[in-house]
Amino acid sequence: MSDEKVQSDYIFDTASDEEAAKFRLSPHLINLMSEEPFFSSLIRQIRREKTDQIPTAGVTCIDGSLALYWNPKFLASLSADEIKGLIKHECYHLIFKHCTARKQTPHQMWNMATDLAINSLISERLLPEGGLIPGKPLNGLDKITDPDQYAVWKRLSELIRGFPKNKNSEWYMAQLMEDEELQEAMGKLPKDAAGGVGCGMPGMDDHDGWGEGLTEEEKAKLENEIKEAVSKAGKEADRTNSWGTVSAEARKLIRKTYENKVDWKNILTAFVGRRQRAKKTSTHRRINRKYPYIHPGKKIGHQANLAVYIDQSGSISDRDIEMFTGCLMGLAKNVTFTFYNFDTRVDEKSKQVWKKGKKSIQIKRTVCGGTCFNCVEDHFRKNIDTFDGYIVLTDGCAAKPKPCKLRRCWVLLPGYKLYFDPDRTDVVAQMD
Repeated sequence: MSDEKVQSDYIFDTASDEEAAKFRLSPHLINLMSEEPFFSSLIRQIRREKTDQIPTAGVTCIDGSLALYWNPKFLASLSADEIKGLIKHECYHLIFKHCTARKQTPHQMWNMATDLAINSLISERLLPEGGLIPGKPLNGLDKITDPDQYAVWKRLSELIRGFPKNKNSEWYMAQLMEDEELQEAMGKLPKDAAGGVGCGMPGMDDHDGWGEGLTEEEKAKLENEIKEAVSKAGKEADRTNSWGTVSAEARKLIRKTYENKVDWKNILTAFVGRRQRAKKTSTHRRINRKYPYIHPGKKIGHQANLAVYIDQSGSISDRDIEMFTGCLMGLAKNVTFTFYNFDTRVDEKSKQVWKKGKKSIQIKRTVCGGTCFNCVEDHFRKNIDTFDGYIVLTDGCAAKPKPCKLRRCWVLLPGYKLYFDPDRTDVVAQMD
């Protein structure tokens, strides 16, 4: 870590020397174990170093290993919730490999972009002053005394106030780079200042040392260590259902960092294909090999008739349903789909049949209650002579049903998992 740190004129609050001397990080990490098990597991797997060489905190690579560096004067000035938010923020930098990837230029804008993407995933009340939040103006502009610095942060505040949440770092970077007013303001800053301000305003964290001095071999080794740490924490959270406050969207992004998943559409396509059965029809266009020109021949076609059950849970949005049905529509050449809504019962009145030649289908919510998968299995068994199998669109949040008499496919919402171990014959597809 560099001994020479370039500072902006932003003045953030810090604790006294006495308060800093008394501060201990360990109690906050212990509290994190019960409140945020996933982040607790992840942060325990990296080195943690107290330092006065940076004004705030940050994750970086030093001497071939990852470490969380933290200034006690800064952390002692934060509330317990803000420390929790800061740790989550640093964990996300690890998850998305920001500290090993080569920085995009200009560095200052890339620092801002990564923080905007990360802070979309963290509750606003947990973020310390100086955290960049899409859709919100900056706090503490009145603490910036240098007019050139103030012009940068004022324009930045105006920009991010209009930014949507849940975009990736590249998207935010592109928006910042396209703004001529921000570019002009940054052009007036000294060259070292423009590259040295950590994450927009140094009241949040420090990004010093990211991607610097790493060989490709070292980078690969560190990224593998990160992947293993994230994978261990994520799989433990899945097994114990202990993700804490991690949103479904965040879980989806986290799993993408370590899962080698097959595209859910390919899984669904394969399931539908295996459910097709041969159907013979008479045709004079084909010669009967046994009785040529006396009896018509046989034409063999392959078709399937599948039941599709739509979970009516509130977690399933209209967009999810549209994406799911859109995928099925592309498979309807040799398949007839019969749709039903369900909660704790299957709604027969919601029945809709979709087959080749039908233009479209609209799934409307008709029931709203709890979720019971056994009602789906019972309904299927009553109609087992009609269908070749069934598909369930769900968030997976219900008890395990009876074994299926034929074959079934669970299509899960992004970021969700089945609350039970599927049967050996079940097929599971995870939407993304």
